[in-house]
Amino acid sequence: MCGIAGLFYPGTPKPIDPARIVAMTDAQAHRGPDGAGVWTAPGIGLGHRRLAIIDLGGGAQPMHSADGTISVSYNGEIYNFAEVRAELEAKGAHFRTDSDTEVLLYGWATWGPAMLDRLNGMFALALYDDRRKALFLARDRMGVKPLHYVVLSDGAVAFASELKGLLAHPLVRRTPDIRAVEDFMAFGYVPDDACLVAGVQKLAAGHFLLIERGKPVPAPQQWWDLDFSNRTRASASAIEEELVDRMRAAVRLRMIADVPLGAFLSGGVDSSAVVALMAEGSRRAVKTCTIGFDAADHDERAYANQIATRFSTEHRERIVAADDFALIDTLVAAFDEPFADASALATYRVCELARETVTVALSGDGADEAFAGYRRYRFQAAEERLRGLIPASLRTRLFGALGRYYPKADWAPQRFRAKTTFLGLADDGATAYARAVGVTPPVLRNLLFTDAARAALGGHRAEDRYLTTMQNAPGREPLDAAQYADFKHWLPGDILTKVDRTSMAVSLEAREPLLDYKLIEFAATLPVSLRIRRGQGKWVMKHALERYLPEDILYRPKMGFVTPISAWFRGPLADEAAALARSPILGGTGWFAMPAIERLAADHRAGRADHGRTLWQLVMLERSMARLFC
Repeated sequence: MCGIAGLFYPGTPKPIDPARIVAMTDAQAHRGPDGAGVWTAPGIGLGHRRLAIIDLGGGAQPMHSADGTISVSYNGEIYNFAEVRAELEAKGAHFRTDSDTEVLLYGWATWGPAMLDRLNGMFALALYDDRRKALFLARDRMGVKPLHYVVLSDGAVAFASELKGLLAHPLVRRTPDIRAVEDFMAFGYVPDDACLVAGVQKLAAGHFLLIERGKPVPAPQQWWDLDFSNRTRASASAIEEELVDRMRAAVRLRMIADVPLGAFLSGGVDSSAVVALMAEGSRRAVKTCTIGFDAADHDERAYANQIATRFSTEHRERIVAADDFALIDTLVAAFDEPFADASALATYRVCELARETVTVALSGDGADEAFAGYRRYRFQAAEERLRGLIPASLRTRLFGALGRYYPKADWAPQRFRAKTTFLGLADDGATAYARAVGVTPPVLRNLLFTDAARAALGGHRAEDRYLTTMQNAPGREPLDAAQYADFKHWLPGDILTKVDRTSMAVSLEAREPLLDYKLIEFAATLPVSLRIRRGQGKWVMKHALERYLPEDILYRPKMGFVTPISAWFRGPLADEAAALARSPILGGTGWFAMPAIERLAADHRAGRADHGRTLWQLVMLERSMARLFC
């Protein structure tokens, strides 16, 4: 795992000061503490920070082809590099190292952009072809590894793994984008098609950008997409066998490393499945680690210990206390842009714990998106069935009225909080789902924003990207569209950003076997009845894993890394919440109605409403803006 950065002049090939590249890579030194490299030529500069995983002595970057015409700086792992290397050797390629990086050089020379189709891995790469005078930027299918770029005022295209790498260049303008603020307040993260720093772009998952000298910078091209429109005709038993085989292959492919390797273990289905398959394929005890909470209703250590005992792992655990909000500034520095998924606190801690004994850790991320494990998928499926029974005009009038007048009972037990459900049933499925994946709903955002902010937004609404994606999704049923949209937005924007930044902050490589693209493409062919059945998400996956995992692991309610932020804002962070209303940073933008923030904090502290997640958003936004723009 590594950090990359560079500059390319698509017009006149101006000289590049290597110190510029050094500054951009040094800003990302945490991504690669094992080595650094810079290479420049007229109009091009590539930089690299290395976390050595494969071929520890021979994988230094930037790496060049034998004839010097192709150069690459890349972040990630090509898990099937041995297979691709054998194919290239059969075509006459002669390799000088045992690294996966060199496969990219000969793969490009042989296949050009079509090389990407042969790669199974996580990656963000920058490759320069001197013969074509072209820079090739590419990102893996799922968006596991990040890549930011911007066109500078002198005509150069600057790129870096993290935003802080770009900001190390003096020509990057630091101006906030109100549309990204709207997006963040809606979802709790800045999506991949936005950036808080105006003008900066993120290369989307499954896309590449080929910039040729003498030509304008083109739009990125999509090289991979997920298709939910085809259904397998195999029997349920055959599907289960194939599913386990694909999971096993994905796990074993990600166990290839020349450094110590382990796994995160939460005690949930996904991480337990990964550990089970690692133990099956390993000659030595798997190293596992878990994070617990000092609040019993958030603590899963007993389940993690059950799995650790079952598979005889070398298990370690650590407690995250209620005062672990001291990590806020550490997280702000790691993420650059505001990020309000509070589970990042625990994720950082488990990465920190893992790094004490391993350099690579496997995680269980991705199965919820692939096999419909989130509760919101079950709600969406049930709501769509009801929508099909009631004419739209009657449904809108009936449930719209119920939603308007039903109290917002944040304090009540879950089964009595029907206001959101009523409002969702009044809308079409895509609109309701877009609201379900959000944090701060449009009505509350409207209260928090000023007239100036609404005017600056010019009609931009965060949820519209979900509506567009779901309407154009390659699928057959509403569940297909919801999962497809999550693969496009939620997965790269929230889940994978969280894992990448927290793991890289401590120089740990995290690998996600359940996001193997072959496994994901297989999951997309499953009928809805095998994804959700009898109120169970991930039904076929759980059923298939009964041979490995006990029932109380497979079928207990999902908990996940839940952080008690609402309690924090009524206790140790109550003053911090109140101070938001006096924030010169938020107030100075002219975008926030400060009296509305004051009421928000007061209502939460008094228990009249639960605004914990929105307050957390505002805290993270304020801290991030202070770091980026002050």
